[in-house]
Amino acid sequence: MPQIDQIATIYASQLFWLVVVFALIYFGIGRAMLPRIEKTIADRDARISGDLAAAKQARAAADEADVTYQTKLSEARATAHAAALAAKAHAGTVIELRLKSADVDIAQRIAHAERALRAAEVEAISHIEAVAIDAAQDIVTRVAGLSADRARVAAAVADAMAQG
Repeated sequence: MPQIDQIATIYASQLFWLVVVFALIYFGIGRAMLPRIEKTIADRDARISGDLAAAKQARAAADEADVTYQTKLSEARATAHAAALAAKAHAGTVIELRLKSADVDIAQRIAHAERALRAAEVEAISHIEAVAIDAAQDIVTRVAGLSADRARVAAAVADAMAQG
């Protein structure tokens, strides 16, 4: 095979060019590209470190703000609770005063109604007496055919009403 026979004659030149190409690649990557890659990695690490530090500071600020918020929230709740208790106590006092006023008003109305009832009862009884006297006189006149003295009939009706 002729391809295999040529290896001995071109072996040295191929080895030479192989070394030259690898040397160029090594020095090209090692000297030109590697420092840029290292700089990029260092910049990235610095940026990540800075971001992590900023995140830690932001976290600390957020925790501090949360503590402040919780404290103020607790104070606001306590203030609201105290205000609610004060309003409840005030409302209780106002309601108690209104109830007392209403009780007095109701008691006055009841007393007035009782007086009116007693007056109406007395008036009704006097009307009943007058009607009973008239009825008794009329009955005596119709049944017995006699005329009855109004004073005697009134005394008899009053006696009958007193006995119940």
